[in-house]
Amino acid sequence: MARKSVASATSALPEVNFCDYGDVRTLHLGTEWVQGSMLLDMPYDIELEYVQRMMAWLLFVPPSSVAKRHAMQLGLGAAALTKFCRKKLRMNTTAVELNPQVVSACRFWFKLPPDDERLHIVLGDAALKIQNTDWAGTVDALQVDLYDEDAAAPVLDSADFYADCRKLLTEEGCMTVNLFGESSSYPASVEKITAAFGADAVWAFKPTREGNTVVLAQRNPTRPSREDLVERADGIQTRWGLPAAKWLKVFKPVIA
Repeated sequence: MARKSVASATSALPEVNFCDYGDVRTLHLGTEWVQGSMLLDMPYDIELEYVQRMMAWLLFVPPSSVAKRHAMQLGLGAAALTKFCRKKLRMNTTAVELNPQVVSACRFWFKLPPDDERLHIVLGDAALKIQNTDWAGTVDALQVDLYDEDAAAPVLDSADFYADCRKLLTEEGCMTVNLFGESSSYPASVEKITAAFGADAVWAFKPTREGNTVVLAQRNPTRPSREDLVERADGIQTRWGLPAAKWLKVFKPVIA
């Protein structure tokens, strides 16, 4: 096992470090909690199951349209989603991250490419940054994974925050959120998401073995047929190697 760390730029932010376990590199914020991971031999694939599920928005859009869309991540983690959207899906991709040392760690240790015409890393508080009216109605895939070093509960988890998230989305846009932590309440979080998006717009996975529950909310609710979802999942798996066929066994609307 190899372990390296970098001091935080300010005392208010946690130390950022990584560990190598065999062929997997994990990102940590000074604790044992995993904030993200990368396969050393396949750095642009998504290693963690719950992070793969954060791509479930692909079930709701035509595959041929994906490269023309805009993805945004709130919370960079180990940059798995950012790299996948930018490199594999070839999307215009924006990530918002509070801690500059997380960005540095992703550049040095997790193969995050430099910014270019299709990749933009924005430093700052996600709650404030998403109120930028220039982004309103421009995001097709919003992926929210905001946890501190203790990973006890989402850092941002209010109805007002989710309402601001909804304003970012295009008409076909979806938000996916990772809900995890001993102090978090899944029913309470879903209630807040539902308040912002509407009950018929919210879908959810069953929890992973590690306890991560991914919730998806659509800007405008749709209910694709089972046949359409199966066809879309097969296409996702063939094109991009995500286990989308398995998703359909554990993914359904919160309100049937």
